[in-house]
Amino acid sequence: MNKYFFALLLLLTGFHFSYAQTENYNDLLFELPDVIFTQIETANGYESSYELKIKQPLDHFDASKGFFYQRAFLSHKGLDNPTVIITQGYSRNRNRISELTDFLDANQIDVEHRFFGESMPDSLDYNYLNLKQATADLHYIRQVFGEIYQGKWVSTGISKGGATTIFYRYFYPDDVDVSVPYVAPINRELEEQRLYDFLDSVGSDQCRDKIKSFQMAVLSNREEILPLLKFYSLEAKVNFTYHTFEEAFEYTVLEYPFSFWQYGRDCDLIPGKEASVEEMLFYLLSVSDITFFSDKMIDAYGSHYYQSAQEMGYYGYETDEFEGYLVALPNDNNPQATFLPNKMEVDFDGKLLKDVNIWLEKGVDRMIYINGAIDTWSATAVPQSEKGDSEWFFMEGKHHGNARIKNMTEAEKERFTAALEKWLALKIIE
Repeated sequence: MNKYFFALLLLLTGFHFSYAQTENYNDLLFELPDVIFTQIETANGYESSYELKIKQPLDHFDASKGFFYQRAFLSHKGLDNPTVIITQGYSRNRNRISELTDFLDANQIDVEHRFFGESMPDSLDYNYLNLKQATADLHYIRQVFGEIYQGKWVSTGISKGGATTIFYRYFYPDDVDVSVPYVAPINRELEEQRLYDFLDSVGSDQCRDKIKSFQMAVLSNREEILPLLKFYSLEAKVNFTYHTFEEAFEYTVLEYPFSFWQYGRDCDLIPGKEASVEEMLFYLLSVSDITFFSDKMIDAYGSHYYQSAQEMGYYGYETDEFEGYLVALPNDNNPQATFLPNKMEVDFDGKLLKDVNIWLEKGVDRMIYINGAIDTWSATAVPQSEKGDSEWFFMEGKHHGNARIKNMTEAEKERFTAALEKWLALKIIE
């Protein structure tokens, strides 16, 4: 047989085999209730990928309240592979394979959080936005796709999505075999005091002094900085009606230390006393951007702020040391960082946080907590404990954005791999 003909035959045979596999898998998806699927560009190394619309009840405990469609992305590798369900905390507008999914050579279902992105009901009723309902969404997806994927299941998420991973295990302890929350805060109260303690102790005394001096320098130069900020905001096409412009400016300065440590900024780059107003402003915006406090961003994160104010807790800004520097914001209390749309009133209910923290303190098995040691949110990470068969990683020098498997030391990665191999009864080959 001509070698070129033989090569073409192999290519066509492989194509038809792959096409047949996809067609057979599509048949399995057609059999699932309440799932609309659209095939999308296949993720690298996978057999097929899909955008999903999953019909979910507004109230999982009273179907008469109505329904909405929740967006998710599915990447199929094989029926015998493990499956990773990603518990997003916000919206998810494209398919992307997580490092944990790749590490496990797994199928992946990436779930947009209810009331974010396209996972919105026709009428936005915040009474149905709570963790009991959000984790029930995940449980329903686990039940539905468990008909196809009957092997091991792992849940994971990052930041608010990592907190969702923990709450999901709390409400549905038998849904997954292992949970891997990344940089996940589990607060204890509406205004989390441990964050203030962290900001008062992280890094060196010299670095913290530079941060404070920079904040005061910016506030002292407000007359020159505010006009520049207004031009910047016009160019960014953002408005400020929820806050006054001066309030937004002061929030930007107060937010700066939190953002500085959250993403591991370099103390040596903080402008000194000799810096110009333009240099100070350019640097400030690179760390803490005033657009974060604009109407556009408050609207975009409205559901997040509601959840924080209602049951997840959040943080505020200490102002005691800025007496005489703040004009628009009060000095006599700590302004909250929960900016609810239309300044709606929400009563905080701390019962869930109390119950979950008690549950965690008793010890939970098969959890892997990944945190960055200099990340501000590590202050409210689940504390390390000898109770339960779980693993903790507080990665030295790592922050909210790079506390990841790929950045682990060899010893950390060996411990991480050993735990997964033990709990999932599989051999991981990198």
